[in-house]
Amino acid sequence: MQYCKNCLLPFRAVNLQINEKGQCSACDSHERYLKIKDHEWTARKEKFKEIIIENKKNSNSDYDCIIPVSGGKDSYFQTHVVTKELGFKPLLVTYHGNNYLPEGDLNRDKMREVFNVDHLIFGPSIDTLKKLNRLCFKKMGDMNWHAHCGIFTYPFQIAVKFKIPTLIWGETFWDISGMFDSNDFPEFTKRMRLEHNLRGFDWQDMLDDNEGIKEADLQWAKFPSDKEYLESNIKGIAIGNFFKWDSNHNYNLMEKLYGWQKSKTPFQRTYRRFSNLDDRYENGAHDLLKFIKFGYGRSTDHGSKDIRMGYITRNQGIEYVKKYDHVISDDLYHWLDYVDLTEDEFWKTAESFRDPDVWWIENNEWYKDNIWNKPSSYGKVWKNSVDNSKYKKK
Repeated sequence: MQYCKNCLLPFRAVNLQINEKGQCSACDSHERYLKIKDHEWTARKEKFKEIIIENKKNSNSDYDCIIPVSGGKDSYFQTHVVTKELGFKPLLVTYHGNNYLPEGDLNRDKMREVFNVDHLIFGPSIDTLKKLNRLCFKKMGDMNWHAHCGIFTYPFQIAVKFKIPTLIWGETFWDISGMFDSNDFPEFTKRMRLEHNLRGFDWQDMLDDNEGIKEADLQWAKFPSDKEYLESNIKGIAIGNFFKWDSNHNYNLMEKLYGWQKSKTPFQRTYRRFSNLDDRYENGAHDLLKFIKFGYGRSTDHGSKDIRMGYITRNQGIEYVKKYDHVISDDLYHWLDYVDLTEDEFWKTAESFRDPDVWWIENNEWYKDNIWNKPSSYGKVWKNSVDNSKYKKK
């Protein structure tokens, strides 16, 4: 498996492309991002304001825009810019997936007070969430489909219902894999939601007799109809396309201004403590599956971003990958208890999603190449759970 020569991402990462220098498309996009001049940022800020003002002309709502928020440091930064710097009146909308850390609960619930805004919070029934966790884990190796769906569906329902045409997301689309250039201004679309965020599965694919999931359980997961969407003139934009975006800076500033809290307890699968406080299983179980499937994890993602921003060196990032990416954390067992699955059921399903272009089997153990140019064993194959002939060293 080959890796970007600048950051930590493997070439197998989703949507990643590699140039002739061995550098990934996310790093290429970031280099262009760093070349944006101050006067260009000023122009982008004005463009951002114009979008909100122009869209508001077609609406009688008391709100200028919707900000989908989790309560994380980036949610705070988005809301800070929109309210404190620009003076707009947003409606905050949260999809609640039920597994916030205590610090995440506190940060989210403080937003109404510190920003003096209205805040709408919605969460599906716990029974439905557990059923979707189990079903999507088995169907696509991603128990968090419900969160991707809720975050990128429910705010649009509210936008249509209350005729609020502008939705403001946070992170730039180019920061993840270089899917877009920093001079693009992509808008969030129905197609992007389905193909990227929802892995190609929509609510109809979640109707399941075995789990007892019915259409009535999934009203929150239905994207507005084309007619509703067009008549509402909805525009979904990312604030990171218009304002300098740096998660470390966002954390430090929000902690200073509003007392935003990071996790008091270190995560077992990454060195950062200010990300993913809205779902305790995001790092521990969901991201373990990412490592099992594709051979890299959350620490690779965090380290790659921090290398590009100059916070750590690539060698430091490699040490983080060695320490964290492969760890089976306590959160896996909490999740298994939460959804009533056994460890045996987890591994038999998880093993079936391993990419044979990444993993191979030797002496009944899993091996893969590493960024430090030496393959390693990552544990025994779980109880003859896979066809060994599929996993040969390439």
